[in-house]
Amino acid sequence: MLLRSASQPLSDQLAARFAAHIRDHLLAPGTRLPSVRQCAEQQGVSPSTVVAAYDQLLAQGLVEARRNRGFFVRDRARKPPHVSSPPAAAAIPPRLIHAPGAAPQYAAGINAATLMRGMFSYQDDKPQPGVGMLPPAWIATDPLVTSLRKVSSSSALRDVSVRYGDPMGDAWLRRVLAARLGDMGIAADPERIITTVGATNALDIISRTLLKPGDSVMVEEPGWSVEFTRLAALGVRMLPVPRRPDGPDLEVMERYCQAHAGTPAAPRLFISVSVLHNPTGGSITPTNAHQLLRLAEQYDFHIAEDDCYGHLAPVHATRLTQLDGLRRTLYVGGFAKILAPNWRIGFLAAPPGLLEPLLDTKLLSTLTTASLLERALAHCIEQGLLRRHAQRIRTRLDAARSRSVKLALQHGCTLAAEPAGMFGWVDTGVDTDQLAVRMLDDGYLLAPGAVFHAERRPSTLMRINFATTQDAAFWGRFAEVRNAMRG
Repeated sequence: MLLRSASQPLSDQLAARFAAHIRDHLLAPGTRLPSVRQCAEQQGVSPSTVVAAYDQLLAQGLVEARRNRGFFVRDRARKPPHVSSPPAAAAIPPRLIHAPGAAPQYAAGINAATLMRGMFSYQDDKPQPGVGMLPPAWIATDPLVTSLRKVSSSSALRDVSVRYGDPMGDAWLRRVLAARLGDMGIAADPERIITTVGATNALDIISRTLLKPGDSVMVEEPGWSVEFTRLAALGVRMLPVPRRPDGPDLEVMERYCQAHAGTPAAPRLFISVSVLHNPTGGSITPTNAHQLLRLAEQYDFHIAEDDCYGHLAPVHATRLTQLDGLRRTLYVGGFAKILAPNWRIGFLAAPPGLLEPLLDTKLLSTLTTASLLERALAHCIEQGLLRRHAQRIRTRLDAARSRSVKLALQHGCTLAAEPAGMFGWVDTGVDTDQLAVRMLDDGYLLAPGAVFHAERRPSTLMRINFATTQDAAFWGRFAEVRNAMRG
């Protein structure tokens, strides 16, 4: 029986129970652990608590995750494959826990994988402050149903089902996307656009095309935790660039470039969320953008501009690709944040000289993309359905942001960045790694500040989703747990 009154978090108790069963041979190698939801029901805890417990077992090497099948007890007699000096960010980051006067001990905490799993085990009955998506109830389905019905006549359905689609992506959607980019001041004809399986896939295609193991890539810090983990898995060297209110710290970027100029270690790529940055919510200023583009020209590196939050941004927001004309910049867009997350439709626009190698990388990873869904999205955009839906979301998000900020301030937090867009960067005054683990016991998934750094380190900051932090009950429990940590 898990003890809620114990000083040890429920996730630690659950992990310790499974670990003891495995070490005592009560669970044989190859045994499948209960699914996250099954285990949560059996133990009377939240799915997030189970995810954290299973992550600890993964970190200890006691279980292994099999794609689309679940978690299985690992055969410890079988020698694991040798990995030579893996990048630190590729491992599951630790959290530090210790009692007064005791030696520190390490256990697995909230990391990028935990946040991603949290997205897929979303609890509709309880708001999740750390998730990176809008609540499902906010995502309108009527425009999608209307558009899908329009493009899925029996003949059209057969036509797109019996053959692979265009490797570049559906021609209609690429024309519509080119027109939309043109409205934003980004000149990109349809032949310079490649559709992808979401924006994350677009970034992966760019990284795999422009980088090889050992290459250097500049990344914003704080930044997207999943991006750090993905790049670490590619074996590239990450150079963290502090994110300031006006954009990336250009002095730090120039020092990196000067230190390695003319050598194989020279930065080859900079990845930036220039508009409504995750997690701070800031947007690049025109002055910072112009200076950044001059650096890219002077030191010969490309910039991948991830504009996945662009639907939520003001119409006048500055884009690097708008100023650069897709010469050294590559534009990445997607729709999962605002419309049809499960459709997984994204795209990239690139300089002419990179299109062929980018397309080759796409073909080697996904072959083509879903033409029927791409045509439905094209109809949705062309008929103005997406534009009207985005406006409703922005209005709703503005109100949610106002309420969330008020609650955060009332419960003793301060804002580390000006609130904007979907996310807030909040200072709690306590170690948010430890706070996040304790809040899991109550079914709340937090996004601690440590996971937004390329090299994990303790932080009192956390990212909140304004759409899911309007609940006074959450803030009340948050304050109780934080105050107990302060003693």
